[in-house]
Amino acid sequence: MKLQEPAAQHGDSGETIAIAQPRQVTLPDNLSNFFRKTLVIAEWEVRKLRHDPTDMLTRTVQPALWLLIFGEVFTRLRAIPTGSVPYLDFLAPGILSQSVLFIAIFYGIAIIWERDLGVINKFLVSPTPRLALVLGKALSAGARALPQAIIIYILALVLGVRMNLNPLALLGVVVLVVLGAACFSTFSMIIACLLKTRDRVMGIGQILTMPLFFASNAIYPIAIMPAWLQVIAHGNPLTYLVDGLRALMLAGNTDMSGLGTDFVVLFAVTLILAVICAKLYPRIVE
Repeated sequence: MKLQEPAAQHGDSGETIAIAQPRQVTLPDNLSNFFRKTLVIAEWEVRKLRHDPTDMLTRTVQPALWLLIFGEVFTRLRAIPTGSVPYLDFLAPGILSQSVLFIAIFYGIAIIWERDLGVINKFLVSPTPRLALVLGKALSAGARALPQAIIIYILALVLGVRMNLNPLALLGVVVLVVLGAACFSTFSMIIACLLKTRDRVMGIGQILTMPLFFASNAIYPIAIMPAWLQVIAHGNPLTYLVDGLRALMLAGNTDMSGLGTDFVVLFAVTLILAVICAKLYPRIVE
């Protein structure tokens, strides 16, 4: 913080009196305070995992079944053209993306629970910016998705998938998983702010998950899709998450040309959705 120079003022007896001026808060101070509050909200949300650690384990059942059954069967059928990449290798990043989507798309239900418990009202009357509240919750959704990534990595290695274990690639995967979860969780929170009931949010989430998953390159290449579906796939954020994970997760993949686009698209969509959600956030209590 910057301090203004004390202003000199003369008293009745002629002595000089220094009067301190109010402190000016600079832009770096505001940003630092914003990020600190965002991380506090994220840390508070992540602490909830300690009360229900079995939730993380039960969420691994579905991706494990996709890899063990769907992946193993279609690898032998060779029904989906994936070039020189074995189908199980092609599928593993798509299943991780699916897991991230399924965790995040129902995240809006949590803020409805918080509204019913009165937590939302306490947040809204606090000096914490609404955007910091939204981003903190989005980051916590990313933290919830990371254990899924670890389990899927282990399962893929057991099944013989050639994984890239380079530390920089692993760091890139972590960033993409967090970005993907943040993107879909903010979308879910927007739905919750508009619909305001758990049943409606659950219903919309169930309606959206399968179209988002199948209209992406998670389980088959975009090239084999009909033209109209290719257009939808290119506008689907999940496609960019899958594409980025596929570039970073698989060993021997030298094509990183689209990786920058994947990061930029996910970051931009997440930021736009977070700003919209911050505007709508007070509506959850109306």
